[in-house]
Amino acid sequence: MAASETTAQEFTVTRTFNAPRDAVWKAWTEREALEEWWGPKGCAIEVEQLDVSPGGIFHYSMGMPDGSKWWGIFHYVEVVKPERIVFVNSFSNESGDITRAPFSETWPKEIGNVVTFHEEGNKTRLELRGRPINVSAEEQAMFESMFGSMSQGFGGTFDQLDDYLATQK
Repeated sequence: MAASETTAQEFTVTRTFNAPRDAVWKAWTEREALEEWWGPKGCAIEVEQLDVSPGGIFHYSMGMPDGSKWWGIFHYVEVVKPERIVFVNSFSNESGDITRAPFSETWPKEIGNVVTFHEEGNKTRLELRGRPINVSAEEQAMFESMFGSMSQGFGGTFDQLDDYLATQK
């Protein structure tokens, strides 16, 4: 099967936040907020560039606990305020060029993501769905093998978002 024909299993994570949808939306679209909660626990996030609009980017660095610095980038495809954000995320270098993940030569270079914000009273149910783009069978297998780790990682990231949202009341 060719890479473009690979049937990709999708990663999904859902979390309900005790905050109105507008507050959760702002946390995903404002520089100061993203620096407070985005990324793995224990990492210091610095936003280099943020333009949350179709064709825009979120380019950031992650100061890792071991002192190293990792870079990431989102390329925004669709932004429907306050309902949905569609973006492709990748590891990058300081210049914003897409690179391989620092932890694996077989991690997919691009992951297509859809984040939806569902208003449920004064709470927000957020769903993130991700799927690799144009990957080999080996890259797809690596992606799927990391679902447990990704669930744990997003759990920590969303704990940070929960904490951030609690300070915004």
